[in-house]
Amino acid sequence: MPKVSIKGQQMPESPIRKLVPFSEAAKQKGLKVYHLNIGQPDIKTPEAALNAVKNNIPEILEYSHSAGFESYREKLADYYQKQNVQVDSADIIITTGGSEALLFAMGSTMDAGDEIIIPEPFYANYNGFSVASGINVVPVISTIENGFALPPIADFEKLITPKTKAILICNPGNPTGYLYTEEEIQQLAELVKEHDLFLIADEVYREFTYDGDEHYSVMNVSGIEEHAIMIDSVSKRYSMCGARIGCIVSKNKAVMSAAMKFAQARLSPPTLAQIASEAALDTPQEYFDEVIKEYKDRRDTLIKGLSEIEGVKVATPKGAFYCIAKLPVDDADKFAQWLLESFEFNGETVMVAPAAGFYSSPNVGTTEIRIAYVLKKEDLIQSITILKEGIKQYNNK
Repeated sequence: MPKVSIKGQQMPESPIRKLVPFSEAAKQKGLKVYHLNIGQPDIKTPEAALNAVKNNIPEILEYSHSAGFESYREKLADYYQKQNVQVDSADIIITTGGSEALLFAMGSTMDAGDEIIIPEPFYANYNGFSVASGINVVPVISTIENGFALPPIADFEKLITPKTKAILICNPGNPTGYLYTEEEIQQLAELVKEHDLFLIADEVYREFTYDGDEHYSVMNVSGIEEHAIMIDSVSKRYSMCGARIGCIVSKNKAVMSAAMKFAQARLSPPTLAQIASEAALDTPQEYFDEVIKEYKDRRDTLIKGLSEIEGVKVATPKGAFYCIAKLPVDDADKFAQWLLESFEFNGETVMVAPAAGFYSSPNVGTTEIRIAYVLKKEDLIQSITILKEGIKQYNNK
């Protein structure tokens, strides 16, 4: 019998989606499941994006340019320039989601066996992308005790070897919601210059910042133009996860030339989704003002509720719409499955993402979960009540 590849065997399961069969089984039993596990916003997609598709269906769904529509890239460059990110359309390649942009970035900067340093916990698919690219993740641990702030630069430096090619950050962070300060970004910039590394920044949550804090992009840093690579996406910004449109941005011409070869190999990003994404750039600021206000209210509700559960420790996120909570349970994986398989509270339960899958270090984060506060306030309050009762019953069973 033919065997599955070693790479296929090594591909990690998604901590966000691996419990789906248990969720489906719970629903078949008649339970209502509150989904705190996945960052699927319930905010409406902008009308401009939806209408663009409704009103501009072409007679032939043709390939686009491998780099994406030129009109979209030019309009996207204008959007970034308004945020003091000085790029032009030649510095942008449109991708099939931020996921493909990350794969292009890894493929264009690293070879099999090379190493990438990532502060953990990190977006779980970074593990999968790294396995698919044949590169090794070297984690540097941030902790809930200091809100998942950037680890000391000395911790990065002692991990750098001749195989190290890049540092990858998510800003604001998924799964932590941490927002890196300008000082922290500058520290990383100095580090990659000193050691001649790439600095890859996943900035798909750049609009989602709270408490007056502002996002500071790696593309804002002068002097690291040849080092900086930005990853972006429309998924969260415009509540367009299903569009699967993202981009890779860099002023390093060699990197973008290599990324273009990967783009040509997959032919082109989806046509209708590009039409919607280009139109979404006309979304008025009022849309974002309302969205940020809503998410801040949800964040405050969630953090307050979690903090009132005995034994729970939670770091207050400064951006994105996730938080990590440390629970008073023996194993978050077992607990998350138990919530779906063996527990109910008045016919309802919750689905969370065990946080161990957001680390690459073994036996770390085993009592932590990631919560996405993408549900309306009333549902979050009910979810907290269910989670509190679930913890109580789990520890008494």
